[in-house]
Amino acid sequence: MPTQVKIDKVADLTKRFAEAGNVFITDYSGLNVEQMNKLRKNLRDKGIRYVVAKNTLMNIAAKEAGYADIAEYLDGPTAVAFSGAEPNVPARILFDAAKEFEKVSKPEIKAFYIDRQRYSGADAERIAKLPSREVLLAQVVAAVQGPIAIFLGTLDGIIRELIGTIDAVAEAKKEG
Repeated sequence: MPTQVKIDKVADLTKRFAEAGNVFITDYSGLNVEQMNKLRKNLRDKGIRYVVAKNTLMNIAAKEAGYADIAEYLDGPTAVAFSGAEPNVPARILFDAAKEFEKVSKPEIKAFYIDRQRYSGADAERIAKLPSREVLLAQVVAAVQGPIAIFLGTLDGIIRELIGTIDAVAEAKKEG
């Protein structure tokens, strides 16, 4: 029979899975306490919760929250990063940590979910290299603004020429 502690842990994990827009399943084997604390701090600074729990409890909670196919990734030392915002932020932090710690160990992203859509850990590098949301929005604004600015400049030039022509005709009528 499950203990109250385990029931509470599953309830907490289920809530995290249900509320998170992005879920990253990682293998943290080989990380020492100092490295793990540094990784957790980097994630926490960006509002990302990094949870280590028993795989069986994690599996029960994930299935209750609608992540039915997660069991194959819950093997060995596993931690899950829960993020609500941009998927590239946790991916970048976890990817950078893997590069930083690879001489000692190689923590890896086993799989990740963005809006409940599963991706393999191999795709994490592509997500990590995406620019932030603000940069993407600025690029969209620049892409939209560029042609409009060119059009307005062209239109302004045409109007200036028309006004110059009208002024020249009016000047010619005054003289002649």
